[in-house]
Amino acid sequence: MHIFWLRVAAVLYAMGSVAVFPAVLYGLLRWRKICVHVGGMALFFHFVSVVEMLVQSHSWMPVGVRDVESLLGFAVASLFFLGWWFYDAIFLGLFALPLTFFLVLVPSLGLERYTFPSEGVRTTWLLAHIAALLLAYVALTFSMLASALYLVQERRIKAKPQPRQNSWWAPLDWLPALDSLERIALATLEFGFPCMTVGLVIGSVLVQETTLGAAYFLDPKILAAFISWAVYVLLLLVRRSAGLRGRKAAYLTASVFLVMFAVWVTNFISHVHRYGAR
Repeated sequence: MHIFWLRVAAVLYAMGSVAVFPAVLYGLLRWRKICVHVGGMALFFHFVSVVEMLVQSHSWMPVGVRDVESLLGFAVASLFFLGWWFYDAIFLGLFALPLTFFLVLVPSLGLERYTFPSEGVRTTWLLAHIAALLLAYVALTFSMLASALYLVQERRIKAKPQPRQNSWWAPLDWLPALDSLERIALATLEFGFPCMTVGLVIGSVLVQETTLGAAYFLDPKILAAFISWAVYVLLLLVRRSAGLRGRKAAYLTASVFLVMFAVWVTNFISHVHRYGAR
């Protein structure tokens, strides 16, 4: 029965993970209330699941890897709500709620290894996983390109080229205004983040059909992917909370792009998650 309550908690954690981003990044009070209420219900059902799990195992300690993951997720969510209660640190939910969801997703699938009902279903999930991550990479690339053009346009404006003046800035007259480039960079950045999140969630489900189990997440490519996701969150938080624009925002975007590029590089040293590998 504890699996059922854990599944309810996982769904609620997913809803809270969605609500926390507009609550923190845009300061929307309505989404803040949704995040706290839904996350609180998730923590309650998670607590019920943990108690039933320990009672059924007749032990005060977890007896398996999935039990440990569930308890670890409960600890992360509990610490987040303590920080929110005492310090109103709702921004911690940007990391805590998605992390808790990832931790409880695998245990909520069941005690045994999850298998897809057919090869067609598995292929569909695999295609969705690849498509979501590719969209995230493309969006970040466009954001990086817009940020680079922002720096070029900024230098061009500071150079103050005169109309019809022969200079090497003349071929760049087609560049959009700085405000347009800034909005393009931010919009593509915000579009790529949910794509990356969905891709990682689907990947966490797909891994259940492998024989590696939890060891799969020790693969350098998987670790790099989750690190890039955390850096992505940090970038969005810094840009919104500090109101960074222009050159500093462009440099931050470049740093995330480099991390994402590192994920692609780790593909060549990964032994279990290599594109095209069988």
